[in-house]
Amino acid sequence: MVGPADWPTYHHDNARTGVAGQLAPLGTLHRAWQARLDGAVYGQPLVIGDKVIAATEHNTVYALAAGDGHVLWSASLGSPAPGSELPCGDIDPLGITGTPAYDQSSGLVFVVAETAGGRHTLAGVDLASGAVGLRRALPPPRGDEVAHQQRAALTVLDGWVYVAYGGLNGDCANYIGSVVAAPTTGTGGLRSYAVPTPREGGIWAPGGAVVHHGQLLYSVGNGESTQNYDHSDSVLALTPALTLADSFSPRQWITDNENDLDLGSMGPALIDNRVLAVGKRGTGYLLDAARLGGIGGQLTSQPLCPAFGGSAVAGSTVYLPCPEGTLALDVDPAGSMRVRWKAPVPADGSPVVGGGAVWVADTQGGVLYALDPATGAPRQQIDVGALPRFVSPTLSGAHVYLGTTTGVVAVTVR
Repeated sequence: MVGPADWPTYHHDNARTGVAGQLAPLGTLHRAWQARLDGAVYGQPLVIGDKVIAATEHNTVYALAAGDGHVLWSASLGSPAPGSELPCGDIDPLGITGTPAYDQSSGLVFVVAETAGGRHTLAGVDLASGAVGLRRALPPPRGDEVAHQQRAALTVLDGWVYVAYGGLNGDCANYIGSVVAAPTTGTGGLRSYAVPTPREGGIWAPGGAVVHHGQLLYSVGNGESTQNYDHSDSVLALTPALTLADSFSPRQWITDNENDLDLGSMGPALIDNRVLAVGKRGTGYLLDAARLGGIGGQLTSQPLCPAFGGSAVAGSTVYLPCPEGTLALDVDPAGSMRVRWKAPVPADGSPVVGGGAVWVADTQGGVLYALDPATGAPRQQIDVGALPRFVSPTLSGAHVYLGTTTGVVAVTVR
């Protein structure tokens, strides 16, 4: 069973709040352990009971002991795709990039592995033993499979696992943003949705879907069309059957598409009955969750910052992942936004909240910060080594866990 201190999916829950209610209060940070694995860990580690689950770009899923980091089991899912086989990209080799998701009904940890030849495979790995209990091909529904990258976190919802696809860094070749869903039992037909654009429109923000009232909200990157509206540069609401229920796009979607200034770089943030969308342009759009508004139908908008990665939401405050450092934004459900602070340190990763602090990494400098939620001032910091882009901490018990370019590092918070 998933307990109150567990972290079974990206940013803790399917609303992607990034809030850990059970983390120990902040004391003095020190490194508890560091596990060197067979590749970089781009996805956020999961914590279930006494196990930390990490998946690498060499297509290996590991269970590590939460207390000291020793390997409890590992499962290999095949040779990763070497960079020489891909039309572009900045991860070499390319294996498991998206954050896994745990399904307590089946006891399986779901991941998508990219293997040699650019093939994508959904696997379910047994949490208790590491046995691979499910494996099936999961190609994107349109475009060339080798041109797609699976970076968005997986989502488990009502007996299905949802997987989103975007493109490789460089936006090369024939990729089309899409979502594919498979039953968690491993048998039965697939569901799919593809963004109705001639090309691009990737769904690649690390947070994946935000679930609200049974629908899945995804942010979508720029599409190729600058003439006919193609639902790119958008927030899309999909039903569990993967039909389009609602959408929002900025009124200047054509200009966004032409200049790579789309909403696809950060997943939607859910604040009660409001949705905040922020992308590469840096404008924040506040939307009504019950009716996203179509083209130009936001409740309000204002300049904030370009945002890349996943946000955290604590009450009515949203913590945004900005290149210059984390930004705290207070959102009034009536339809207004107010910047509370901008962090005075280069904390550009995807933030989470717990133990009386906002936790965020400087991905360039390899530093983990604990920021004061009221002011943004750093209360503690610690060197953690080389980090992947968009990295986000996992909070559980008295530890913070981070994926690194060589494995996982654990930091004790007291």
